[in-house]
Amino acid sequence: MAALGAPLRTLRALLRELRYAAGRHYRDSPAYRHVLAAFRAHRVTSEKLCRAQQELHFQAATYLCLLRSVREHEALHREYHGKGERSPEEVAGLVGFRLPQQPGGKG
Repeated sequence: MAALGAPLRTLRALLRELRYAAGRHYRDSPAYRHVLAAFRAHRVTSEKLCRAQQELHFQAATYLCLLRSVREHEALHREYHGKGERSPEEVAGLVGFRLPQQPGGKG
């Protein structure tokens, strides 16, 4: 993980990943409410200086990295995971060969 960037950018990206994970009703999820509450509680105001803001930002960026990695892993797994046993004709077609025809039209 490189530089953290702006906290608002991290928050938006984190909420986007939660939307990908939870679907249409992601705003009803406890994770959504927790992330917003944590960011609101740790924002810097003129009244106080929150020392834990960088810590929260780092944890949010780490969690964002985890959510992205899980989503990308699932996509790669769906694309390249084996689909079970294939017939000899299908395997030959995958590598660009044709099986020889048997005499009498049996194959």
